[in-house]
Amino acid sequence: MKGTGEITGISDDGLGILKEENKELYVPFAYPGDVVRVKGTKRRFGRKIAIDFVLLEESPLRASPRCPHFGTCGGCLWQGLKYKEQLRIKAEIFGRITGISAEIRGSPKIWGFRNVSNFIVTTSGIGLKKYGNPLEVVNLSGCPVFSKKTIEYLSALKGFLREMGLRPWNQKKKTGEVHYLQVREGKFTGDVMVNLIAHVKPSKEVLEAFEDYFSFADSLYWSFKVDERDDPRGNAQLIAGEPYIRERIGDVTYLIHPNSFFQTNSYALPLLLKAVEDFTEGKNVLDLYSGVGTFGVWLAKRDSSVDGVELNPFAVEMAKRNAELNGVEAGFEVGRAEETPIGEYDTVIVDPPRKGLKEAAELIAKSGVENVVYVSCNPKAFKLDYEKHLSKAYRVEDAVLIDMFPHTPHVEAVMKLIRKV
Repeated sequence: MKGTGEITGISDDGLGILKEENKELYVPFAYPGDVVRVKGTKRRFGRKIAIDFVLLEESPLRASPRCPHFGTCGGCLWQGLKYKEQLRIKAEIFGRITGISAEIRGSPKIWGFRNVSNFIVTTSGIGLKKYGNPLEVVNLSGCPVFSKKTIEYLSALKGFLREMGLRPWNQKKKTGEVHYLQVREGKFTGDVMVNLIAHVKPSKEVLEAFEDYFSFADSLYWSFKVDERDDPRGNAQLIAGEPYIRERIGDVTYLIHPNSFFQTNSYALPLLLKAVEDFTEGKNVLDLYSGVGTFGVWLAKRDSSVDGVELNPFAVEMAKRNAELNGVEAGFEVGRAEETPIGEYDTVIVDPPRKGLKEAAELIAKSGVENVVYVSCNPKAFKLDYEKHLSKAYRVEDAVLIDMFPHTPHVEAVMKLIRKV
């Protein structure tokens, strides 16, 4: 299917919509007002998606992308869209999905904001995956949304691989030795963590060279990967430096480890934390899906009494360390959210994975808690949780969107739910 015409809308996942003969074509990297000629498509998830198109006329909504890899790299679908339009469309998509009209707050920085990047190391290049084709890699020369030091990080990696003769990962054959380079930065502390994910255990000679090439890192890890899954995970072993790097958000310091999740935008994180704080009622708080204590420790610093529940034992350990580091009283324990007895709390905070609360939503609806703060990066999952379970007991009193992910269609939502009378 081919077509020529004007992009008239944006899909929920951020693709331009071209209507042709009562059918719809979905065009990546295209925005309302663009006039395009689609030369080739592929069928994916029941839709026709353009894989080759020509931009005939630019929309007034367009901006000049800062990255030379824009249009091929899968990282930034919206970098060619003016930032104020990104915010407007994100709020529009959120409202379209959930039926909720919410204020959106932009990221204080839209360049160099990401505090972590996972560079895939393959026989076809080192960088990020190509949009629409995960088996192709964009060989990066830099990444303006991550760090000005990206070139330095990648140059060190290439020199290390070349000297040691280590083989990059072959995605088709599932062979090779080095699979990912993960770099984390403390944007407010200047700390740097480097973590190499490899399918081999390093020799003494390899480790010495590893330390030499990445001597700028405050924390240096080698993660041994025993499976062939295409993800940046492995058994992390500290090679040199500190076991954690630190990030400072307002008056709270957080420890970061290779195996722990931390919000990717350090500059917008204060906005997210303040939104959760503003929606929290009372001082007795249950933090479900508490992770490393991002919300719990922040609220405890503001004199809330916090109990946190998290399935991942390592995250619980990190949350306890973060509470101790900040000198706050907050208790964290291992447990399943859907099996947690919900007692006399003033507020329950939930920040579930992308799939949503599911069974835990019914548990919360049956509790006596008056106030629920629901944090979500997936409005479709929230809508399902709300319509199926939470709406039986709660109504949405307020909502705010925080743009944690500039240049992408994604947005973080914070909803305040109060019990129906």
